[in-house]
Amino acid sequence: MISSDATKQADPPNRVVVVMGVSGSGKSTVARTVAAALDAAMLDGDFLHPRANVEKMASGEPLADEDRWPWLDALNDAAFAMSRTHKLSLLVCSALRKRYRDRLREGNPGLSFVFLKADRALLESRLTARRGHFFKPEMLRSQFEALEEPGPDEPDVISVGVEASLDEVVAALIGLLRESRPSLPR
Repeated sequence: MISSDATKQADPPNRVVVVMGVSGSGKSTVARTVAAALDAAMLDGDFLHPRANVEKMASGEPLADEDRWPWLDALNDAAFAMSRTHKLSLLVCSALRKRYRDRLREGNPGLSFVFLKADRALLESRLTARRGHFFKPEMLRSQFEALEEPGPDEPDVISVGVEASLDEVVAALIGLLRESRPSLPR
């Protein structure tokens, strides 16, 4: 039998962390920077959107649940595959509603979430300055309307405020990830 002290010190199995939040919160940038620092795999879920979803969002129309389900299923499969091949993987997905997060959890017991939290005014300024992305800044309102902030019934979600600089947000997230996996690169 393994003692509880030994269990606490052992690394958990391979882990996938979904970096979530509304558009403009820095999901892709934060995940890419953390992945590079920790030699982790990273997939931006936007790349798995079907063409119809991309065209819909580019025209300024928010997605409906029926648009999202096939995309979330593709992300669920990607998370499963990543958990089989990488010690740590980061998956970028807005995951705005609890039922979306639940869909990602199905069959992925090692999945956890990092909620990048920011106020609307900050995100509006970021989105206005962003170029080359299909998401339109005016769609931010619908994202905040759809957002179901994770609560105490979702213990696998941690929140990180993104008001600070990118370096500070990345350092905070790396610190949290290292707490749960001591063998991550220093």
